[in-house]
Order: sequence, then C-alpha cells, then structure tokens
Amino acid sequence: MVLPIYAIPDIHGQHALLEGALDLVERDGGAEARIVILGDLVDRGANSRAVIERLMAAQAEGRDWTVLRGNHDQMFVDFLDHGGIGSARMRAGLTWLNERLGGVETLASYGITASEARHDPALARATVPDAHREWLAGLPLWHISDDLLFVHAGIRPGVPIAAQEPEDLMWIRDGFLDHADPHPWLVVHGHTALETAQHFGNRIDLDGGAGYGRALWPAVFEGTACWLLTDKGRVPLRP
Repeated sequence: MVLPIYAIPDIHGQHALLEGALDLVERDGGAEARIVILGDLVDRGANSRAVIERLMAAQAEGRDWTVLRGNHDQMFVDFLDHGGIGSARMRAGLTWLNERLGGVETLASYGITASEARHDPALARATVPDAHREWLAGLPLWHISDDLLFVHAGIRPGVPIAAQEPEDLMWIRDGFLDHADPHPWLVVHGHTALETAQHFGNRIDLDGGAGYGRALWPAVFEGTACWLLTDKGRVPLRP
C-alpha cells in the first residue's frame, strides 16, 4: 500500500488560507497525515507570525510535518541577523522592505513598522522571539520521499542533491523551469507563482499565487500520482 504524502506550497503570511488547506488535508488523510510545507511562510500576507506559530506548534505536538525554507524565509532571517535587505538573486532595485517583497507586512505582524525597521534594524531582532528566528534558520532546504523531491524553488539539473547550492534551492528559475528532461525524482516545488498549480512532466509547480491573494493549493501524492484537494474532493493533476 502506498502511503500518501501531502504538500502545501507558498503560504506568504496567509494564515486563514493555511488553515483552509490544513482542513482539506485532514479531511482527506486524517489528523496524522504526512505533510511537506514548501517554504515561503512569510511576507506579503498580514499574518506571518501566526503562520510560523501554527507550524511550530504542530511540530512540537509531534505532527509529521516537514517545513522547508524558502527565499522569503531566508530574507527574514538575514534581516534579523544583520539588517540585510538585499540578495544577489533579487531584481535590481528591490529590497526585502520593498512593497513588492512583503517584508513590511512580516514585521508588522510582530508590531514593527517599516519606518522603525529602517531606522533601527536591531529592533526586529529584539522583538521577534529568538525561537522563531532559530526555527526558521534551521529549516531544511529539501525533502525526499521515494520518487518525489520536495524543494522550494527547484534544483540545478544534473547536480547531486547533496551538492546543490542553497541559493539555487531557494531561488532558482533559469536553468530549471526551462529544463524538459527527467530528473532523478519528480520535483515538487513552489516559488514561481502561477494562476493555478501545474504539472510539467518532470516537475510540479504548486504555487498558485496565495501571496497575491489567489488560492493556496494543497496536493496529495500516492507514488508520483498527484491530486489537488478541493472542497469537492480530489482533482487529478496531470501533465
């Protein structure tokens, strides 16, 4: 018997959407369902703190939930650690505190305004609980389950998983999205927001744009077969 495994893509501070996705998972697979969260827990939505606390609590309760680290989670950690607001992978002129990136909303969920953060970056480190920062910084970058590889952004084709660059696992698009040949696994990822989840044959992009107010698509896998979970039940997702 193939045990199902569930995946939830980029949450981006959308706590209500997360609860809805978790409800669909529990209705399909029960309270003990195995879940992989694909990263980007924070930014853009209004409730990043609540999302972090929800996932931390579930793991503390012993739930079989694997939470991966996305590029937005890493940017939050970088800001807490040294006030960093940029990355070599960002588009020119953007910073984590730009309204397009959503760091302002994440800080607001902890009661910190954008002007306070810009004036005194150390305020965030003093305000955000150490346990939150340590948990985010310790999240894994990938998870393998049989023929499935779960990762936030993708992989560099042809590179062994242990040799992948962390920046690629959290940020990659070029060289991965346009790669049509098979990988050693079916790669399940988020990061690149689409209008809806799509199966591309060698990879599945589950990010339907929850960070932009669209749907949060939970999915279930039995082997490499995939279904999206909806209020009306499972919907097959095929290439």
